[in-house]
Amino acid sequence: DLSLPATLTHANATAQLAQWEPQLARLRGEPMTVDCAALAHFDSAALALVLELARRARAHGSAFQLRGVPQRLQDLSAVYGLETIWH
Repeated sequence: DLSLPATLTHANATAQLAQWEPQLARLRGEPMTVDCAALAHFDSAALALVLELARRARAHGSAFQLRGVPQRLQDLSAVYGLETIWH
């Protein structure tokens, strides 16, 4: 499982993804759960990162699930027409 940090913006999203690279490389069909509960300060980079994680999970044949998604992040996804990522 992966946990998003409290702050996830354009300034640190790339570094966060790089930190997870070893875990993502070992995924191979195991389900991926991303815990968003700690996320408090974020911008559209958080949504982009979640979408990238979902893409990588699918590429490895893994189920993808989010938990603890803040309402504001759900609202941001609606602005971009991406509401289905939460379901």
